[in-house]
Amino acid sequence: MAKKFIHYTFRGKVEYAYIYTPQKVNGKKVNTPVYLGRVVDKERGIFRNRKDGVFTFSFENGYGFINDREMPEAIRPHKEEKLILDFGDAFFLYSALRLSDIYKAIIAVLPDETDTLISLLGFRLLSNMSNRHAEDWWEGSYTRILYPKANLKSQRLSEFFRRLGNEAIQRRFFDNYLESLCKGRRVGVLIDSTGMPNDICFPLTAVSTHNGVTNKETRLLYVVDRGSGMPLFFRYNAGNIVDVTTLRTTIAELEAVGIDTDFAILDSGYYSEGNIRSLYGESDDEKTIPFLTRLGSNRKLYKNLVNSHAEDLTRSKYMLMQRDRLISIKRVDVELFGHTGYAYVAIDHARREDEIRRYAKAAIQNKDISHDDMDSVIRTKGLFILISSEKIEPHEILPLYYTRQTVEQIFDVCKNNADLLPLRVHNEDTFRGHLMLSFIATAVYLKINQLMKDTDFYAEGALSVLRNQKCKVYDNRIIPKEPTRKMKDIYKLLNVDSPSVIPFRW
Repeated sequence: MAKKFIHYTFRGKVEYAYIYTPQKVNGKKVNTPVYLGRVVDKERGIFRNRKDGVFTFSFENGYGFINDREMPEAIRPHKEEKLILDFGDAFFLYSALRLSDIYKAIIAVLPDETDTLISLLGFRLLSNMSNRHAEDWWEGSYTRILYPKANLKSQRLSEFFRRLGNEAIQRRFFDNYLESLCKGRRVGVLIDSTGMPNDICFPLTAVSTHNGVTNKETRLLYVVDRGSGMPLFFRYNAGNIVDVTTLRTTIAELEAVGIDTDFAILDSGYYSEGNIRSLYGESDDEKTIPFLTRLGSNRKLYKNLVNSHAEDLTRSKYMLMQRDRLISIKRVDVELFGHTGYAYVAIDHARREDEIRRYAKAAIQNKDISHDDMDSVIRTKGLFILISSEKIEPHEILPLYYTRQTVEQIFDVCKNNADLLPLRVHNEDTFRGHLMLSFIATAVYLKINQLMKDTDFYAEGALSVLRNQKCKVYDNRIIPKEPTRKMKDIYKLLNVDSPSVIPFRW
């Protein structure tokens, strides 16, 4: 007797299967069919029909049950909706992070706690809440799906920050981070510091007077790559340690972490005889580093240069246009503690007029101020002096110095987007971990901003737009909401599309 077999046939684009039993009827060979069902997976012998649902069949094993886990994704049933989560901001952030050259450095920090670190990174950039709400945020974000092992319970975060603040762990990060960022090239650096006001009872909090403002604070110093605009390194000091005393240690630490400095742009607070001599490489253990800095108005050299050259700045030969502003700059050879240097005596004419108007309006009504006193003050309105070891063309000096604004912009990102302030720590170990996470968050934020250069978007705005894209989580899949046109435009910056369905198992 002939054996039964499965016969397959198409109706349109759909394939169906029948069990054929060969028989003889009235002396003729015929095949008696029994409907098996619609073909789901021919190789695995999976079929579907209205009576039996989805099942397996083979002549060796007969009919079999198939569970959801074994079922092909295309026909797996939608089970009960579990969650609705914020999707777009986390999906975009972590997609950008994985595509960046600093991702390797981040996941090398604490390999066993990567989920916690990256979840906290997302919390810093996608939320403005305090750390005690980190777990609440995580539970409502797609981050929980991507990094399910994160431990964000508030009582565990202090322990995590202490581990993150470990010196060996931070060195591991900077070894990988600087390798990806600098790749052995010589780097022009920008160095500046900012205050972190706080009332924490630990040795790093002290009374500080900086630019005429007195605070109880800790000082945070950043070193920034002038070329890429990315932060390279950070240091911190007690609030009563003035900037001028920190430069040589900072340069030494840069060398220790492998940064080969070829030019330094500094704030006026770093100008001193010791620092200038150090930058000229007077000691055997110091190399020469070309520099540019602003000269403070309280310096004797400043007053001598004003007396000798301020009047010349009204002459047309020193005038030039910078950013649609009329500037006069005169380059003067100067002696800097036994070394040849250059002073750039300059006036911003529009700023000078504004400052004179404001000053004169108040001074004219003050009978205690003489005309000679007014003339002396007015003489310096709108005037500033830059000092450099290098002979630079006057029309190039301001664009070069203005790159120092990059540091100020990075400090703004730290404070406004990376949760640097307020400080919510109680000891130096957790403080170091807090600074470390803020540094990493700032670097990631700036990387995302660079993706949006020359577009209508910026990082904070784009992430806010994408937060409105939610997703529904089921037992076996995640279904994101359809992105708007603006969301699609943001995704295009990464050359990624918002997925329609994401396979997933609880």
